[in-house]
Amino acid sequence: MSINFESRYAIGPKEYKTLDTQGLRENFLIEKVFEADKINFVYTHYDRYMAGGAMPVSSKIKLDTIPELLKEPYFLSRRELGIINVGGNGQVEVDGTVYDLNTKEALYIGQGAQEVYFFSKDTANPAKFYLNSTPAHCSYPTKKVTKEGANKIELGSLETANHRTINQMLLNKVVQTCQLQMGMTELKPGSVWNTMPSHTHDRRMEVYFYFELPEGQAVSHFMGPIDETRHIWMHNDQAVISPPWSIHSGAGTSNYTFIWGMAGENLDYDDMDKCAITELK
Repeated sequence: MSINFESRYAIGPKEYKTLDTQGLRENFLIEKVFEADKINFVYTHYDRYMAGGAMPVSSKIKLDTIPELLKEPYFLSRRELGIINVGGNGQVEVDGTVYDLNTKEALYIGQGAQEVYFFSKDTANPAKFYLNSTPAHCSYPTKKVTKEGANKIELGSLETANHRTINQMLLNKVVQTCQLQMGMTELKPGSVWNTMPSHTHDRRMEVYFYFELPEGQAVSHFMGPIDETRHIWMHNDQAVISPPWSIHSGAGTSNYTFIWGMAGENLDYDDMDKCAITELK
């Protein structure tokens, strides 16, 4: 089987306070998202969210079920899937229909799709399909979303080092989903802070995936309750799990792009419990 997976159990803010640096990384950091000709997944018990990546190089990859984890005949029996390509141009085949998915294009696949395959168009520049999956209660149509088709929001400024464009791609304003929401935020040159001022949303968990980070650069990702924050140093093509009780902000040594994915109680993107910068500890 071409799928690797691991499970991460949910912990609360009290348990989080006892973790050292290695404990934080083991519980929340996803270090290896992509591996040639493999699908890697982390299954988190926060909202049963799955985050990972597929990187076809020498051949196509099939999205098989994971019998010991899902106990279902195929992967999307009771799940929906969001895909954003962060590598070279590729294709995704869904039950016989082929979708071209170029760099920074997204695809939503609804519950019930049985045969899903990933392809790269150029083995020298393989596609890297970043994957998020959540439980689903009904089936919505498969839909491709380009950057041009995304709902765009521009926030921040160069003066506060957080000038950025938010591309809402797999969001209920753009495509129907059960609970999965995904988008991509691009920071402008000279800006390094994301999601600042910070917020939490106790009704949803979130996963951040950082990419387009130049070689030799890094991102310091901040997490935790607003009065008990910690940081995790991250590199290119890595992801981090953010529990509902935690902030999720980051500052890089360069500008970068990141993908946010959410699931939980509602589909209200603006449902945030905001905190002032001066309240962070």
